[in-house]
Amino acid sequence: MEEPVAALPDAEFRRVWDRFYEEFRFRPSVSSLKWPAIKEPLASVTWSLATLPDEPDCERLDRLVELVQQGLASCVGPQDTLFALDWQHTSYRFTPHEVGGPGQPAWPLSPYPDGDYYIYLSEDFRMGSFGHPWEESLCLFGEVLLDAASTEVDKVLGPSIRKAGKA
Repeated sequence: MEEPVAALPDAEFRRVWDRFYEEFRFRPSVSSLKWPAIKEPLASVTWSLATLPDEPDCERLDRLVELVQQGLASCVGPQDTLFALDWQHTSYRFTPHEVGGPGQPAWPLSPYPDGDYYIYLSEDFRMGSFGHPWEESLCLFGEVLLDAASTEVDKVLGPSIRKAGKA
């Protein structure tokens, strides 16, 4: 990639989203009867985000974002890219090792779903995060990402609400 962050062109946007819908059986809905909104992989852990908005200084939210971003970056090579998907909005391909630092562009989106589904995905779809705005949850998936981040995320968010898609 020439730039560290690039919006997905229309054809790639459709291809990536179509694959995400199919592989994760994505069912967007505000109805709790249809949650979780994806088929959470066997190697996944989901936490509630419900307590984070009540925090006035956003310290735990900032720590969560930092942990997920560090975890994702640690799981890919220096030139590898990830997808940052924002449901029904512009989505991106980016190089995590070239964003977020001094003099670098910011990470596209956030692991925290601020009003819409926010998803980070590896190019092969084997690891990433799924932020659900209405369930107020964050799912991390992929053994390598769980090994890199789940213990520290537990410290920020407390016990998980699901593992491998089960309560």
